[in-house]
Amino acid sequence: CAIYSSFLQRAYDQVMHDVVLQKLPVRFAIDRAGLVGADGATHAGSFDIAYLGCLPGISIMAPSDEVELLHMTATATEFDEGPIALRYPRGSGLGLELPAEGQVLEIGKGRIIREMGRQAGGEKGGIAILSLGPRLKEALKAADLLTAQGLPPTVADARFAKPIDTALVENLARNHAVLITLEEGAIGGFGAQVGQHLANTGLLDHVRFRPMTLPDIFIDHNTQDAQYEQAG
Repeated sequence: CAIYSSFLQRAYDQVMHDVVLQKLPVRFAIDRAGLVGADGATHAGSFDIAYLGCLPGISIMAPSDEVELLHMTATATEFDEGPIALRYPRGSGLGLELPAEGQVLEIGKGRIIREMGRQAGGEKGGIAILSLGPRLKEALKAADLLTAQGLPPTVADARFAKPIDTALVENLARNHAVLITLEEGAIGGFGAQVGQHLANTGLLDHVRFRPMTLPDIFIDHNTQDAQYEQAG
């Protein structure tokens, strides 16, 4: 089922009753996931992580670049254990060279992109950034800025909004003072899943958790367009 994120909202009852409840192996290719530029608030794919993530038994993937998109397409093709969603943004990739074929990923497993060096004595400390989707590029830019300030963070790519990689989340929470999640989606999505797991395991008492989501408003680009016009 290839469909815009904002259009899938209209089919939510069918997704729940006709697919997820019956554990059918439907592949949802969700286009326009995240912000959509001039398409505006009506087409912004801000809510699919939240409205799909609350449904039991569905898997949700979010590629950070076009290579990951290829791997996740291969993963969705081979997955027959239930519904699986692949959300990807409007626009171009990063210009990366694609392999000849995609690799099937382990469901619910993320990856460490950049690991913070251990502090003297192996003490817990520092920042971990757990990114979901194409904002990984910005997470790495932020990591460079923090490193320049003497605060080199760990950066991880979640890959899956559901099921979350609980082992990865727990490792980041146990070994860092601050854990930040980053997603291009509304409140109640990936960060909420991570926060719930931290609360359930008691780890929320041991790490400063800060979820970064889209603001709780409908986002239109008229304001941004006006700024461009004023800039000439």
